[in-house]
Amino acid sequence: MKAMILIPTYNEATSVVELLHSLERLRSSSSLNFDVTVIDDNSPDGTAEIVRNLGYTWVDLLQRPNKDGLGNAYRAGFARVLKDSSYDQIVTMDADGSHRVEDLPTMFAAISPGKSIVLGTRWITGGSVVNWPKSRQLLSRSGTRYASFALGIKLADLTGGFRIYSRQLLESLNLSQMDATGYCFQIEMALASHLAGARAVQVPITFVERINGVSKMSRAIVIEALIQTTRWGLTRRLRPNADKLHYVK
Repeated sequence: MKAMILIPTYNEATSVVELLHSLERLRSSSSLNFDVTVIDDNSPDGTAEIVRNLGYTWVDLLQRPNKDGLGNAYRAGFARVLKDSSYDQIVTMDADGSHRVEDLPTMFAAISPGKSIVLGTRWITGGSVVNWPKSRQLLSRSGTRYASFALGIKLADLTGGFRIYSRQLLESLNLSQMDATGYCFQIEMALASHLAGARAVQVPITFVERINGVSKMSRAIVIEALIQTTRWGLTRRLRPNADKLHYVK
């Protein structure tokens, strides 16, 4: 089994280098078989050039012309990796060090055959956050609780982005029909996976607040998530089959 780790970047020159060095150590010290694609949105700080100059043969660089949102970055990454039949699993991971490389072996061990998703989860027994302000913890927990209620999905961390998707799951989804651009893309992917009948496994992780760079979270992103989640929830109630036809092939 071979995996592709997708890492979107925008002005993450320092953080992504540290992350790639950590992933190199994991590749060297374990039996895990994975490559990496860095998806850069034309970062002004030269992130793309720095990644290229590292010279890691197992790291691919997907450069996009402008900053176009997390959801669009991941969709571009999914489209690229699904063209290569050698990858069985696709990992989504933040560039800023919030998602620990140390949690990857446990997450890989939890993947199931067929359509499946592993969710790195902060808000279950064994999960934790480090140096995260109480306001951000409240926002994340509240967002997940609201999304879980609105969408009828009983998962503990719907807003987290540290995940592993099976190839079979992604191939069963109408990825081009998804329209979330900000962090609510994570909620939309959880909804689509649920509608596709994917087996979901929650694995506790430790989420660490970034040390370098600036968070991309904004009020506009929060508002988008609230509006989109409400819309998806209403669609599920008023037109129960419409969302499945929209998201699942």
